[in-house]
Amino acid sequence: MSEKQREFAFSRRDFNYLREVANSRTGIVVADDKFDMFYARLSRRVRKLGLRNFSEYCELIKSEPEEIEVLELVNAITTNLTSFFREQHHFEELSRRILPELIQRNGESRTISIWSAGCSTGEEPYSIAMTIMDALQEQREWRLKLLATDIDSAVLQRAESGVYPAERVQGIPTARLRRWFLRGTNGRQGMVRVKPELQRSILFRQLNLLSDWALEQRPDVIFCRNVIIYFDKLSKQRLIERFASALNPGGYLFIGHSESLFNLSTNFELVGNTLYRHKG
Repeated sequence: MSEKQREFAFSRRDFNYLREVANSRTGIVVADDKFDMFYARLSRRVRKLGLRNFSEYCELIKSEPEEIEVLELVNAITTNLTSFFREQHHFEELSRRILPELIQRNGESRTISIWSAGCSTGEEPYSIAMTIMDALQEQREWRLKLLATDIDSAVLQRAESGVYPAERVQGIPTARLRRWFLRGTNGRQGMVRVKPELQRSILFRQLNLLSDWALEQRPDVIFCRNVIIYFDKLSKQRLIERFASALNPGGYLFIGHSESLFNLSTNFELVGNTLYRHKG
């Protein structure tokens, strides 16, 4: 897209400043070839704010003490590609391998604790909850405590609502679909909603993985899939070490299909397809 075709002037200097802000807040490394993507996603903010160009947008971010617009920037440029039961083999491992081990290990507390770190619009934590709650049907005294976090406040609102277009759940087996979803009627035709029982098992919270976070309870399992791929190596190492400290000893970490912990940590051993076990 040439400068003449752009609604707002957007210079390389503007781009460099904005990606530095994004990196400092999130650890996301923005490559040079994302220039047009930044313009496309952030021009909506420039337009909504009534600004004349991206230089004014940069000045707004520099001068804003509350950093409200920084959050809007992060929301705009973060990628939120997800689906129900994405990477199906992970949910099979969770049900068939990990859950029986946790039932044996956590017999006293009768609680399964899981963290979906980078939950996007909610398909991942709802898939986790369905997997666990279906498997625990015969053991009703057990509880699932599922924390779902994301840096993007906009996608968290969508996740917490539990409302999706019907085509988003087309791949879910009929029995599971009937158990966990309600079909929309009247003005909600073509939509589905997660049943309240499933929603109640999940606590949604905004969280920047590179901030100074602390968890109220150690998770048995962490899902952090297709997140660290955007970070630089040092940020990846720091985050993985914090995961190791946060997990229960012997806990599990799921990462994305194109990610690896090779040369990032000695605290985990590979035990499955992008599935790692904490050595502690």
